[in-house]
Amino acid sequence: MHIHILGICGTFMGGVAALARESGHRVTGCDAGVYPPMSDQLRALGIELIEGYGADQMTLKPDVYVIGNVVSRARLADGTPKFPLMEAILDAGAPYASGPQWLLEHVLQGRHVLAVAGTHGKTTTTSMLAWILESAGLTPGFLVGGVPLNFGISARVGAQAAGQPRPLFVIEADEYDTAFFDKRSKFVHYRPRTAVLNNLEFDHADIFDNLAAIERQFHHLVRTVPASGRVVVNGLEESLTRVLAQGCWSEQRTFGAAVSDFTAVGEASDFEVQQAGRAVGQVRWDLSGTHNQLNALAAIAAAEHVGVAPADACAALGRFQNVRRRMEVRGRVARAGLADITVYDDFAHHPTAIRTTVDGLRRQLDAAGRQGERILAIFEPRSNTMKLGTMKAQLPWSLEHAELSFCHTGGLDWDAAEVLLPLGTRAHVAASVDEIVRQVSAAARPGDHLLCMSNGGFGGVHARLLEKLQKQ
Repeated sequence: MHIHILGICGTFMGGVAALARESGHRVTGCDAGVYPPMSDQLRALGIELIEGYGADQMTLKPDVYVIGNVVSRARLADGTPKFPLMEAILDAGAPYASGPQWLLEHVLQGRHVLAVAGTHGKTTTTSMLAWILESAGLTPGFLVGGVPLNFGISARVGAQAAGQPRPLFVIEADEYDTAFFDKRSKFVHYRPRTAVLNNLEFDHADIFDNLAAIERQFHHLVRTVPASGRVVVNGLEESLTRVLAQGCWSEQRTFGAAVSDFTAVGEASDFEVQQAGRAVGQVRWDLSGTHNQLNALAAIAAAEHVGVAPADACAALGRFQNVRRRMEVRGRVARAGLADITVYDDFAHHPTAIRTTVDGLRRQLDAAGRQGERILAIFEPRSNTMKLGTMKAQLPWSLEHAELSFCHTGGLDWDAAEVLLPLGTRAHVAASVDEIVRQVSAAARPGDHLLCMSNGGFGGVHARLLEKLQKQ
Protein backbone atom coordinates (compact mmCIF):
# COMPACT_ATOMS: atom_id res chain seq x y z
CA MET A 1 0.00 0.00 0.00
CA HIS A 2 1.15 3.55 -0.76
CA ILE A 3 0.06 6.13 1.81
CA HIS A 4 0.65 9.87 1.55
CA ILE A 5 0.57 11.64 4.92
CA LEU A 6 -0.50 15.27 5.24
CA GLY A 7 1.20 16.87 8.26
CA ILE A 8 3.87 14.18 8.45
CA CYS A 9 6.35 16.05 10.65
CA GLY A 10 4.11 16.15 13.70
CA THR A 11 5.16 13.79 16.47
CA PHE A 12 2.13 11.52 16.12
CA MET A 13 1.94 11.50 12.32
CA GLY A 14 5.69 10.96 12.08
CA GLY A 15 5.26 7.93 14.32
CA VAL A 16 2.47 6.62 12.08
CA ALA A 17 4.78 7.08 9.08
CA ALA A 18 7.56 5.11 10.77
CA LEU A 19 5.19 2.27 11.67
CA ALA A 20 3.79 2.16 8.14
CA ARG A 21 7.27 2.05 6.64
CA GLU A 22 8.38 -0.72 9.03
CA SER A 23 5.24 -2.66 8.09
CA GLY A 24 6.33 -2.65 4.44
CA HIS A 25 4.15 0.13 3.04
CA ARG A 26 5.40 2.83 0.71
CA VAL A 27 5.21 6.13 2.58
CA THR A 28 5.42 9.69 1.33
CA GLY A 29 4.33 12.86 3.08
CA CYS A 30 4.13 16.62 3.16
CA ASP A 31 4.20 19.41 5.70
CA ALA A 32 4.68 23.15 5.89
CA GLY A 33 8.27 24.00 6.70
CA VAL A 34 9.44 20.38 6.75
CA TYR A 35 11.43 20.49 9.97
CA PRO A 36 13.79 18.42 12.12
CA PRO A 37 14.11 16.33 14.15
CA MET A 38 11.20 14.41 12.63
CA SER A 39 12.20 15.29 9.06
CA ASP A 40 15.68 13.85 9.64
CA GLN A 41 14.25 10.68 11.19
CA LEU A 42 11.80 10.18 8.32
CA ARG A 43 14.37 10.75 5.59
CA ALA A 44 16.64 8.23 7.33
CA LEU A 45 13.79 5.72 6.91
CA GLY A 46 13.67 6.42 3.18
CA ILE A 47 10.44 8.42 3.33
CA GLU A 48 10.08 11.11 0.65
CA LEU A 49 9.07 14.48 2.12
CA ILE A 50 7.44 17.28 0.13
CA GLU A 51 7.32 20.90 1.24
CA GLY A 52 3.85 22.41 1.43
CA TYR A 53 0.34 21.23 0.59
CA GLY A 54 0.21 21.82 -3.16
CA ALA A 55 -2.57 20.19 -5.16
CA ASP A 56 0.06 18.90 -7.62
CA GLN A 57 0.72 16.09 -5.09
CA MET A 58 -2.43 14.43 -6.46
CA THR A 59 -0.17 13.03 -9.19
CA LEU A 60 1.33 10.68 -6.58
CA LYS A 61 -1.95 8.71 -6.67
CA PRO A 62 -1.49 6.90 -3.35
CA ASP A 63 -3.89 4.22 -2.20
CA VAL A 64 -5.00 6.50 0.61
CA TYR A 65 -4.25 9.98 1.93
CA VAL A 66 -3.73 10.00 5.72
CA ILE A 67 -4.76 13.35 7.16
CA GLY A 68 -3.13 14.93 10.22
CA ASN A 69 -5.14 17.19 12.48
CA VAL A 70 -3.05 20.19 11.46
CA VAL A 71 -5.03 20.14 8.18
CA SER A 72 -8.26 22.11 7.94
CA ARG A 73 -10.67 23.76 5.49
CA ALA A 74 -9.29 27.19 6.44
CA ARG A 75 -8.98 29.99 3.89
CA LEU A 76 -6.26 32.60 3.58
CA ALA A 77 -6.96 36.33 3.57
CA ASP A 78 -7.31 36.32 -0.22
CA GLY A 79 -9.90 33.55 -0.07
CA THR A 80 -7.67 30.76 -1.36
CA PRO A 81 -7.48 27.45 0.56
CA LYS A 82 -4.75 27.11 3.17
CA PHE A 83 -4.50 23.42 2.27
CA PRO A 84 -5.14 23.14 -1.50
CA LEU A 85 -4.17 19.46 -1.52
CA MET A 86 -7.03 18.68 0.86
CA GLU A 87 -9.47 20.53 -1.35
CA ALA A 88 -8.22 18.55 -4.35
CA ILE A 89 -8.64 15.26 -2.44
CA LEU A 90 -12.24 16.14 -1.63
CA ASP A 91 -13.03 17.32 -5.15
CA ALA A 92 -11.60 14.13 -6.67
CA GLY A 93 -13.40 11.86 -4.19
CA ALA A 94 -10.02 10.29 -3.42
CA PRO A 95 -9.79 7.92 -0.42
CA TYR A 96 -8.63 9.50 2.83
CA ALA A 97 -8.48 8.59 6.52
CA SER A 98 -7.30 10.13 9.77
CA GLY A 99 -4.04 9.01 11.34
CA PRO A 100 -5.74 7.22 14.27
CA GLN A 101 -8.19 5.45 11.94
CA TRP A 102 -5.40 4.21 9.66
CA LEU A 103 -3.39 3.12 12.70
CA LEU A 104 -6.30 1.11 14.08
CA GLU A 105 -7.05 -0.65 10.81
CA HIS A 106 -3.48 -1.45 9.75
CA VAL A 107 -1.37 -1.70 12.93
CA LEU A 108 -3.48 -2.13 16.07
CA GLN A 109 -5.95 -4.76 14.87
CA GLY A 110 -5.37 -8.10 16.60
CA ARG A 111 -3.02 -6.64 19.21
CA HIS A 112 -3.37 -6.17 22.95
CA VAL A 113 -3.26 -2.37 23.07
CA LEU A 114 -2.12 -0.67 26.28
CA ALA A 115 -3.19 2.98 26.02
CA VAL A 116 -1.93 5.72 28.35
CA ALA A 117 -4.23 8.74 28.67
CA GLY A 118 -4.07 11.82 30.88
CA THR A 119 -3.49 15.55 30.89
CA HIS A 120 0.09 15.12 32.10
CA GLY A 121 2.70 12.41 31.97
CA LYS A 122 1.42 10.49 28.93
CA THR A 123 4.77 10.40 27.14
CA THR A 124 6.78 9.48 30.22
CA THR A 125 4.34 6.82 31.44
CA THR A 126 4.02 5.30 27.96
CA SER A 127 7.81 5.12 27.77
CA MET A 128 8.04 3.53 31.23
CA LEU A 129 5.43 0.93 30.32
CA ALA A 130 7.11 0.08 27.00
CA TRP A 131 10.45 -0.31 28.79
CA ILE A 132 8.98 -2.56 31.50
CA LEU A 133 7.50 -4.83 28.83
CA GLU A 134 10.74 -4.79 26.84
CA SER A 135 12.74 -5.70 29.95
CA ALA A 136 10.35 -8.63 30.50
CA GLY A 137 11.17 -9.95 27.01
CA LEU A 138 7.73 -9.13 25.58
CA THR A 139 9.03 -7.06 22.58
CA PRO A 140 6.14 -4.57 22.53
CA GLY A 141 5.33 -2.27 19.68
CA PHE A 142 4.91 1.34 20.72
CA LEU A 143 4.07 4.84 19.58
CA VAL A 144 5.25 7.59 21.92
CA GLY A 145 4.97 11.35 21.59
CA GLY A 146 8.68 11.73 22.30
CA VAL A 147 11.89 9.74 22.13
CA PRO A 148 12.42 7.29 25.05
CA LEU A 149 16.16 7.22 25.68
CA ASN A 150 16.08 3.48 26.36
CA PHE A 151 14.95 2.91 22.76
CA GLY A 152 16.24 5.93 20.81
CA ILE A 153 13.14 5.90 18.56
CA SER A 154 9.55 7.06 19.03
CA ALA A 155 7.76 4.15 17.32
CA ARG A 156 8.17 0.53 16.31
CA VAL A 157 5.89 -2.35 15.31
CA GLY A 158 7.18 -4.93 17.81
CA ALA A 159 6.57 -8.69 17.70
CA GLN A 160 4.52 -11.37 19.41
CA ALA A 161 6.33 -12.83 22.40
CA ALA A 162 6.18 -16.49 23.32
CA GLY A 163 3.32 -17.21 25.66
CA GLN A 164 1.40 -14.05 24.81
CA PRO A 165 -1.97 -14.60 23.10
CA ARG A 166 -1.53 -11.36 21.13
CA PRO A 167 1.32 -9.01 20.23
CA LEU A 168 1.49 -6.07 22.65
CA PHE A 169 1.32 -2.43 21.58
CA VAL A 170 1.79 0.53 23.94
CA ILE A 171 0.42 3.85 22.74
CA GLU A 172 0.28 7.39 24.06
CA ALA A 173 -3.46 8.11 24.01
CA ASP A 174 -4.14 11.76 23.30
CA GLU A 175 -7.53 13.38 24.00
CA TYR A 176 -7.02 16.03 21.29
CA ASP A 177 -9.39 15.77 18.35
CA THR A 178 -8.68 13.37 15.49
CA ALA A 179 -9.07 15.44 12.32
CA PHE A 180 -11.11 18.27 10.85
CA PHE A 181 -13.69 15.67 9.77
CA ASP A 182 -13.62 13.63 13.01
CA LYS A 183 -13.88 15.69 16.19
CA ARG A 184 -13.70 12.71 18.54
CA SER A 185 -10.58 12.36 20.68
CA LYS A 186 -7.81 10.37 19.03
CA PHE A 187 -7.84 7.74 21.75
CA VAL A 188 -11.32 6.41 20.97
CA HIS A 189 -9.81 4.77 17.88
CA TYR A 190 -7.28 2.65 19.78
CA ARG A 191 -9.62 0.03 21.34
CA PRO A 192 -7.32 -0.76 24.31
CA ARG A 193 -7.51 -3.84 26.52
CA THR A 194 -5.48 -1.98 29.14
CA ALA A 195 -6.29 1.70 29.62
CA VAL A 196 -4.36 4.00 31.95
CA LEU A 197 -6.17 7.14 33.15
CA ASN A 198 -3.22 8.97 34.61
CA ASN A 199 -4.88 12.27 35.58
CA LEU A 200 -7.39 14.71 34.16
CA GLU A 201 -7.49 18.50 34.27
CA PHE A 202 -8.86 21.16 31.96
CA ASP A 203 -6.71 21.69 28.89
CA HIS A 204 -7.07 22.24 25.13
CA ALA A 205 -9.30 25.27 25.59
CA ASP A 206 -9.29 25.69 21.80
CA ILE A 207 -11.49 22.59 21.36
CA PHE A 208 -13.09 21.85 24.77
CA ASP A 209 -15.52 24.22 26.49
CA ASN A 210 -14.95 22.91 29.99
CA LEU A 211 -13.64 20.00 32.06
CA ALA A 212 -16.93 18.11 31.76
CA ALA A 213 -16.47 17.97 27.99
CA ILE A 214 -13.08 16.28 28.42
CA GLU A 215 -14.48 13.90 31.04
CA ARG A 216 -17.07 12.84 28.46
CA GLN A 217 -14.32 11.98 25.99
CA PHE A 218 -12.47 9.98 28.66
CA HIS A 219 -15.64 8.03 29.30
CA HIS A 220 -15.87 7.28 25.59
CA LEU A 221 -12.43 5.67 25.98
CA VAL A 222 -13.59 3.66 29.02
CA ARG A 223 -16.56 2.40 26.99
CA THR A 224 -14.21 0.76 24.47
CA VAL A 225 -12.37 -1.39 27.04
CA PRO A 226 -13.69 -4.99 27.09
CA ALA A 227 -14.89 -6.76 30.24
CA SER A 228 -11.68 -8.81 30.23
CA GLY A 229 -9.69 -5.58 30.08
CA ARG A 230 -8.30 -3.39 32.84
CA VAL A 231 -8.72 0.31 33.59
CA VAL A 232 -5.84 1.69 35.67
CA VAL A 233 -6.94 4.93 37.33
CA ASN A 234 -5.34 7.60 39.51
CA GLY A 235 -7.26 7.44 42.79
CA LEU A 236 -6.30 11.04 43.64
CA GLU A 237 -8.30 12.58 40.79
CA GLU A 238 -11.93 13.59 41.44
CA SER A 239 -12.39 14.15 37.71
CA LEU A 240 -11.55 10.50 37.02
CA THR A 241 -13.91 9.38 39.78
CA ARG A 242 -16.65 11.23 37.90
CA VAL A 243 -15.58 9.54 34.64
CA LEU A 244 -15.89 6.05 36.11
CA ALA A 245 -19.17 6.95 37.82
CA GLN A 246 -20.65 7.23 34.32
CA GLY A 247 -20.04 3.49 33.96
CA CYS A 248 -17.15 1.05 33.82
CA TRP A 249 -17.47 -2.54 32.61
CA SER A 250 -13.86 -3.68 33.11
CA GLU A 251 -11.56 -4.67 35.95
CA GLN A 252 -10.25 -1.61 37.79
CA ARG A 253 -6.91 -1.01 39.49
CA THR A 254 -6.22 2.22 41.37
CA PHE A 255 -2.96 3.91 42.30
CA GLY A 256 -1.75 6.96 44.17
CA ALA A 257 -4.33 7.51 46.91
CA ALA A 258 -3.75 6.22 50.44
CA VAL A 259 -6.30 3.46 49.87
CA SER A 260 -5.35 2.16 46.42
CA ASP A 261 -4.29 -1.09 44.83
CA PHE A 262 -0.80 0.35 44.18
CA THR A 263 0.87 2.88 46.49
CA ALA A 264 4.34 4.30 47.04
CA VAL A 265 6.23 4.80 50.29
CA GLY A 266 9.31 7.02 50.32
CA GLU A 267 10.86 9.80 48.27
CA ALA A 268 10.26 9.94 44.53
CA SER A 269 13.87 8.97 43.80
CA ASP A 270 13.83 5.88 46.05
CA PHE A 271 10.50 4.37 47.06
CA GLU A 272 8.85 1.12 48.00
CA VAL A 273 5.93 -0.04 45.87
CA GLN A 274 3.09 -1.68 47.75
CA GLN A 275 0.25 -3.71 46.29
CA ALA A 276 -2.79 -4.02 48.56
CA GLY A 277 -0.57 -2.87 51.43
CA ARG A 278 2.14 -5.47 50.83
CA ALA A 279 5.65 -4.51 49.65
CA VAL A 280 6.27 -5.86 46.15
CA GLY A 281 9.35 -3.95 44.98
CA GLN A 282 11.66 -0.96 45.26
CA VAL A 283 12.27 1.74 42.63
CA ARG A 284 15.62 3.53 42.75
CA TRP A 285 16.30 5.86 39.84
CA ASP A 286 17.48 9.34 38.84
CA LEU A 287 14.02 10.79 38.22
CA SER A 288 12.49 13.34 40.55
CA GLY A 289 9.00 14.54 41.43
CA THR A 290 5.85 13.01 42.86
CA HIS A 291 4.41 13.04 39.34
CA ASN A 292 7.01 10.51 38.20
CA GLN A 293 6.32 8.37 41.25
CA LEU A 294 2.66 8.28 40.19
CA ASN A 295 3.63 7.62 36.57
CA ALA A 296 5.63 4.63 37.77
CA LEU A 297 2.71 3.20 39.76
CA ALA A 298 0.46 3.51 36.70
CA ALA A 299 2.99 1.71 34.49
CA ILE A 300 3.49 -1.07 37.06
CA ALA A 301 -0.28 -1.64 37.38
CA ALA A 302 -0.70 -1.73 33.58
CA ALA A 303 2.23 -4.12 33.08
CA GLU A 304 0.81 -6.51 35.66
CA HIS A 305 -2.27 -6.92 33.46
CA VAL A 306 -0.12 -8.61 30.79
CA GLY A 307 1.76 -10.80 33.26
CA VAL A 308 4.74 -8.73 34.43
CA ALA A 309 5.25 -9.11 38.17
CA PRO A 310 5.46 -5.76 40.02
CA ALA A 311 8.90 -6.70 41.40
CA ASP A 312 10.21 -7.15 37.85
CA ALA A 313 8.58 -3.88 36.78
CA CYS A 314 10.28 -2.05 39.66
CA ALA A 315 13.66 -3.49 38.67
CA ALA A 316 13.13 -2.39 35.07
CA LEU A 317 12.27 1.15 36.15
CA GLY A 318 15.60 1.31 37.96
CA ARG A 319 17.15 1.18 34.47
CA PHE A 320 14.70 3.65 32.91
CA GLN A 321 16.49 6.58 31.25
CA ASN A 322 13.51 8.93 30.80
CA VAL A 323 12.51 10.73 27.60
CA ARG A 324 14.18 13.48 25.65
CA ARG A 325 12.95 16.88 26.80
CA ARG A 326 11.88 15.56 30.20
CA MET A 327 14.30 17.24 32.61
CA GLU A 328 16.99 16.65 30.00
CA VAL A 329 20.30 18.26 30.91
CA ARG A 330 21.35 20.20 27.81
CA GLY A 331 24.67 21.30 29.21
CA ARG A 332 26.67 22.68 32.10
CA VAL A 333 28.85 25.76 32.28
CA ALA A 334 31.81 25.36 34.61
CA ARG A 335 32.98 28.18 36.83
CA ALA A 336 36.56 27.84 38.07
CA GLY A 337 36.46 26.70 41.68
CA LEU A 338 32.68 27.21 41.82
CA ALA A 339 29.56 25.15 41.18
CA ASP A 340 28.40 24.60 37.60
CA ILE A 341 25.42 26.36 36.04
CA THR A 342 23.12 23.65 34.62
CA VAL A 343 20.68 24.16 31.73
CA TYR A 344 17.67 21.81 31.43
CA ASP A 345 15.07 21.27 28.71
CA ASP A 346 11.57 20.19 29.76
CA PHE A 347 8.27 19.84 27.88
CA ALA A 348 6.15 21.30 30.72
CA HIS A 349 3.64 23.91 29.50
CA HIS A 350 0.42 23.42 31.50
CA PRO A 351 0.58 25.23 34.91
CA THR A 352 0.26 21.97 36.85
CA ALA A 353 3.09 20.41 34.84
CA ILE A 354 5.25 23.49 35.39
CA ARG A 355 4.66 23.31 39.14
CA THR A 356 5.38 19.59 39.41
CA THR A 357 8.56 19.99 37.34
CA VAL A 358 9.86 22.88 39.46
CA ASP A 359 8.87 21.14 42.69
CA GLY A 360 10.46 17.87 41.56
CA LEU A 361 13.78 19.59 40.91
CA ARG A 362 13.56 21.43 44.26
CA ARG A 363 12.94 18.17 46.15
CA GLN A 364 15.83 16.52 44.31
CA LEU A 365 18.21 19.35 45.26
CA ASP A 366 17.02 19.40 48.87
CA ALA A 367 17.44 15.62 49.18
CA ALA A 368 21.03 16.00 47.96
CA GLY A 369 21.77 18.67 50.59
CA ARG A 370 21.91 21.46 47.98
CA GLN A 371 19.24 23.72 49.46
CA GLY A 372 21.17 26.89 48.59
CA GLU A 373 21.12 26.30 44.83
CA ARG A 374 18.59 28.38 42.93
CA ILE A 375 16.07 27.39 40.25
CA LEU A 376 15.52 29.89 37.45
CA ALA A 377 12.31 28.99 35.60
CA ILE A 378 12.35 30.07 31.95
CA PHE A 379 9.11 29.37 30.09
CA GLU A 380 6.91 30.28 27.16
CA PRO A 381 3.10 29.95 27.22
CA ARG A 382 3.01 28.35 23.76
CA SER A 383 0.14 25.84 23.80
CA ASN A 384 -3.22 26.96 22.41
CA THR A 385 -4.69 26.83 25.91
CA MET A 386 -1.99 29.07 27.35
CA LYS A 387 -2.06 31.49 24.39
CA LEU A 388 -5.78 31.96 24.99
CA GLY A 389 -4.97 32.88 28.59
CA THR A 390 -7.37 30.29 29.96
CA MET A 391 -5.00 29.23 32.74
CA LYS A 392 -2.91 32.36 33.17
CA ALA A 393 -4.16 32.94 36.73
CA GLN A 394 -2.45 29.70 37.82
CA LEU A 395 1.01 30.77 36.68
CA PRO A 396 2.13 32.46 39.93
CA TRP A 397 1.14 29.29 41.82
CA SER A 398 3.01 27.10 39.34
CA LEU A 399 6.20 29.16 39.69
CA GLU A 400 6.20 29.94 43.41
CA HIS A 401 9.05 27.53 44.25
CA ALA A 402 11.44 28.99 41.66
CA GLU A 403 13.76 31.73 42.89
CA LEU A 404 13.37 33.65 39.60
CA SER A 405 11.00 33.29 36.64
CA PHE A 406 11.35 34.54 33.08
CA CYS A 407 8.37 34.51 30.71
CA HIS A 408 8.59 34.82 26.92
CA THR A 409 5.59 36.97 25.95
CA GLY A 410 5.87 36.82 22.16
CA GLY A 411 2.49 36.04 20.55
CA LEU A 412 0.42 36.55 23.71
CA ASP A 413 -2.73 38.69 23.75
CA TRP A 414 -2.71 39.00 27.53
CA ASP A 415 -0.41 40.92 29.87
CA ALA A 416 2.03 38.44 31.40
CA ALA A 417 3.64 41.12 33.57
CA GLU A 418 0.30 41.83 35.21
CA VAL A 419 -0.45 38.13 35.68
CA LEU A 420 2.91 37.54 37.38
CA LEU A 421 2.63 40.54 39.74
CA PRO A 422 2.08 38.25 42.78
CA LEU A 423 5.69 37.06 42.33
CA GLY A 424 7.00 40.62 42.67
CA THR A 425 10.61 41.18 41.64
CA ARG A 426 11.13 37.43 41.19
CA ALA A 427 9.29 37.54 37.84
CA HIS A 428 10.55 38.99 34.56
CA VAL A 429 9.00 39.15 31.08
CA ALA A 430 10.55 39.51 27.65
CA ALA A 431 9.06 39.84 24.18
CA SER A 432 11.92 38.02 22.44
CA VAL A 433 14.19 35.05 23.04
CA ASP A 434 17.18 37.41 22.68
CA GLU A 435 15.91 39.44 25.63
CA ILE A 436 15.23 36.28 27.67
CA VAL A 437 18.83 35.16 27.07
CA ARG A 438 20.13 38.57 28.11
CA GLN A 439 18.02 38.67 31.28
CA VAL A 440 18.81 35.13 32.38
CA SER A 441 22.53 35.30 31.67
CA ALA A 442 22.74 38.57 33.64
CA ALA A 443 20.93 37.01 36.61
CA ALA A 444 22.62 33.57 36.61
CA ARG A 445 25.29 32.73 39.15
CA PRO A 446 27.31 29.61 40.01
CA GLY A 447 25.18 26.71 41.24
CA ASP A 448 22.02 27.86 39.45
CA HIS A 449 19.68 25.50 37.63
CA LEU A 450 18.19 27.06 34.49
CA LEU A 451 14.95 25.18 33.81
CA CYS A 452 13.66 25.93 30.28
CA MET A 453 10.04 24.81 29.77
CA SER A 454 8.12 24.78 26.49
CA ASN A 455 6.22 22.39 24.21
CA GLY A 456 8.09 23.89 21.25
CA GLY A 457 11.66 24.64 20.26
CA PHE A 458 11.72 27.91 22.28
CA GLY A 459 13.94 29.55 19.69
CA GLY A 460 16.92 27.40 20.66
CA VAL A 461 17.09 29.16 24.02
CA HIS A 462 19.02 26.28 25.64
CA ALA A 463 22.00 26.42 23.27
CA ARG A 464 21.96 30.21 23.25
CA LEU A 465 22.06 30.38 27.03
CA LEU A 466 24.94 27.93 27.18
CA GLU A 467 26.87 29.89 24.56
CA LYS A 468 26.24 33.24 26.29
CA LEU A 469 27.22 31.89 29.71
CA GLN A 470 30.39 30.30 28.31
CA LYS A 471 31.49 33.69 26.98
CA GLN A 472 30.84 35.56 30.23
